[in-house]
Amino acid sequence: MNAVTLDFSRPGKPTDNAYIESFNGKFRTECLNQHWFMTLDDARQKMEDWRVDYNEVRPHSAIGNKPPIWLMNGSGATGSPKAKKPENSPAGWS
Repeated sequence: MNAVTLDFSRPGKPTDNAYIESFNGKFRTECLNQHWFMTLDDARQKMEDWRVDYNEVRPHSAIGNKPPIWLMNGSGATGSPKAKKPENSPAGWS
């Protein structure tokens, strides 16, 4: 089993965890505020599409303008950085 450590930020102090605050802002602006979710499956699909774009397509300046998936494949990866989603991921999540 994986060890998980809870780390709570102080109330009203978003600078305590700027990385996750930035991520949450992007997720809200680019996904949650852009779509109407008609069903739970529709919400899952739209959020998964956003996750794939964020992690497998979009360049991130903090890692040399490469998508994060390139770190998993090795920084010298060639061709499409898009990875195949594991078939055993529950309900389309990975």
